[in-house]
Amino acid sequence: MPLPKAELHLHIEGTLEPELAFRLAGHNGVTLPYADTEALREAYRFEDLQSFLNLYYELMAVLRTEQDFEDLANAYLARAAAQGVRHAEIFFDPQAHLARGVDMGTVVEGLWRALGSSVENHGVSTKLIMCFLRDESAESALATLDAAKPYLDRITGVGLDSAEVGHPPVKFREVYEAAAALGLRRVAHAGEEGPPEYITEALDVLGVERVDHGLRCMEDPALVERLVRDRVPLTLCPLSNVRLRTVDTLADHPLPAMLEAGLMCTVNSDDPAYFGGYAGDNFAAVHETLDLSRDRLRELARNSFLASFLEDDEELRARYLAEVEAYEFE
Repeated sequence: MPLPKAELHLHIEGTLEPELAFRLAGHNGVTLPYADTEALREAYRFEDLQSFLNLYYELMAVLRTEQDFEDLANAYLARAAAQGVRHAEIFFDPQAHLARGVDMGTVVEGLWRALGSSVENHGVSTKLIMCFLRDESAESALATLDAAKPYLDRITGVGLDSAEVGHPPVKFREVYEAAAALGLRRVAHAGEEGPPEYITEALDVLGVERVDHGLRCMEDPALVERLVRDRVPLTLCPLSNVRLRTVDTLADHPLPAMLEAGLMCTVNSDDPAYFGGYAGDNFAAVHETLDLSRDRLRELARNSFLASFLEDDEELRARYLAEVEAYEFE
């Protein structure tokens, strides 16, 4: 049995495995520009974030119906559960679907058909976080938040993702203020390819409670000190960082130094179908390559539950934390 963990940085569209992509394409009459699943898997080799995003958005064309989104989420939840995920806070990108004529209700209702029964079917509790695309306009983000209002009983928070460089957090000040007024939790990608200043801006301008990625904080000692002092969680994605060339090799990853500095790090899979591994695979990779001790792995698992948005069920959080403490490594 794998180490119990929460996954806090997971894009549901990034769990679209080639086999499911071809199956949904067949159902929906979508022609993919790849001969077969192997040819598509070969395309999952990226030079940088933008080269990944180009394929990521192209493949979304196969997602059309509520059933498609339900199938996508169930496939992820089954894989995640097998790798020890007990709680998942799942990102989705409505603008990418709205832009191709798939409405908000289709996306949310479809995902919720899987998430709403996830505890019974997979043993995984879930939250849903709606992300804004930072390379789209602030006006588009506000319109997206407005379109989501009928579904806010199912949406826990908002996030900010897609191409980071040149799109500072301040651009989304207004939509984050509106989200806060609606009682939504706030996270944002910052400090992946963007500079450490984006992390500071996400904290000060957007009021984020967690920073997604955040590994470039290590370039700013004063920022590291602040993140440690305020116990701001960072949702790191090690295999993603290697695939997108944010770090050259996994051996170069700053995770050990970040833990040594006292940062509240978590380990997650980001877009696992594209980056070669789900949550448990990421844990195994950092354990082996970075020589992290079992105590450090337990710390990462503990952090994942402490950083989760489970304030509405502290009893459940306590139960998960007890599972982490009781876990016996083989």
